Order: sequence, then structure tokens, then C-alpha cells
Amino acid sequence: MTFEINQLSLVRGHRHVLKNVTMSLRAGELVGVLGANGAGKSSLLAAMAGELNDSVSAGEIRLGGLSIAQLSAHEQATRRAVLPQQPSLRFELSVQEVIQMGAYPFSQATSSEVQAWSQQALLETDLLAHAQSRYTALSGGEQQRVQLARVLVQCLAMIYAQNEAYLLLDEPLSSLDPKHQFQFMKSLAQLVRTQQIGVMLVLHDLNIAAQYCHRLLLLGGGEIIAQGTPAEVMTPTALKRAFDLDFTVVPHPLGDNRLLILT
Repeated sequence: MTFEINQLSLVRGHRHVLKNVTMSLRAGELVGVLGANGAGKSSLLAAMAGELNDSVSAGEIRLGGLSIAQLSAHEQATRRAVLPQQPSLRFELSVQEVIQMGAYPFSQATSSEVQAWSQQALLETDLLAHAQSRYTALSGGEQQRVQLARVLVQCLAMIYAQNEAYLLLDEPLSSLDPKHQFQFMKSLAQLVRTQQIGVMLVLHDLNIAAQYCHRLLLLGGGEIIAQGTPAEVMTPTALKRAFDLDFTVVPHPLGDNRLLILT
């Protein structure tokens, strides 16, 4: 099963927010989406989440060979998980209860399986001590980590059901401090490697993207400026075109074929 985007164009209002975008997301890879504000990053993820079917003016998105326009909301939820920029929840639920909501589309899962998935997600997001806390009493950054744990449970349930999962994350690091940013990216990279999850996430930190992503998609004005490995995408010319800033790209001092992006 592969997430495929073929010559996708989106029109919202009278504005073309995406123009002729073609790319794919495969199981077992981490793909970062980069670009300035208004480049089309969030619109791309929303389209892949099946939220903008009425805005598609050309092209299509296919998941496992099927157009997402043909899949019900439940069918999509058993094939891919989504975390938007600002998930909202105002019910007086515990952290554990919110996290276990990720397993709702999988009625065949047993309570012990759901418990095991939620425990793993709590550990991955450093929330074990908050499992019984009220979600609404947490800070914004802590609530963001709870939502991350919820979609991790959904992915673990997908793997249980079909041995494959896809995860779409829109700026998941925005409310996290540096420690939890790197902790989450390390956990995410490990899950991609060991569980064969296909992950696409919108990022603003170019150095985190260069360090953890297998492939990058650089957008500007709704069009693809570059896509490929970090070394292929993060060139001064492409970054200048995307952000209208001059960047210096050098080998990272710690090696491992990483890049360091400087302005």
C-alpha cells in the first residue's frame, strides 16, 4: 500500500493553493514537507487526509490503489492517522483515555491490546507520569504530546490490523520544547524503521528535517521547488527560492552524512 499523489491541483476560493503536485509516501520512510508560510504545506496534508476533496481541480490522491474520495471516513481512519496543527478537545478526560481514542476505529482490538499500545505511546512521548491526569489541566505543550501519543496508538492499531500504517503530522513540534522535539523525532524515526510506518510531516526547522527525514518536499507558491534526499533538496539556490533568504549549507560537524543549514 502506497500513498500516491498524481498531478494534484487545489483551488480554495479563487486561489490555486497547489499546482500539479506529484509525489508518493511509502511505508518505512519519513518525508518532511518544507516551505514558507502560505506555500501549500498544510493544504497538501489536508488533501491527503481527505478533507479537501471538493477543492481538487485536477489530479488525484490514492491510498493503497484506491482514490481517497472513494473511501469513507472510517475506512480512511483504518489506513492513515492525522494530527492537524491545532487539535481541540475540551472534555474532562484523562490522558490515558484521550490516548486510547486512537484505537476507536479498530473495534476488533481487545482491551489488553489497546492497553499495550497506549503504554507504548505514553513511553514514547514521555507522558507515563501524566497517564491519569486530566487532559484539560495540562499545558499546551503537554496536550500536544498527548495528541501525538493518540495518533501513535492509531498507527500501532493499523499495524496490528494490516501490517502497514501512514501518519500525517502538521507542524507536530510547534508546541514542544527542544528536549521533547528531539525525543519525539528520535521515537518517530525508530517507529518508522522498526514498524514500517510511512510518515509525512510539515516542519519549519530545517536542521531537524535534514537530520531525520529520508526525503524532503520543498514547496513554494503551491508548486514543488525540489524533492529528494536532504542533500538534493537543501541547496542554497532552492532554499533561496523558497524562503527568500541566503543560506549556507555545510557538512554537519558530527558527520553521518548530515547537513547543517545556516543563515
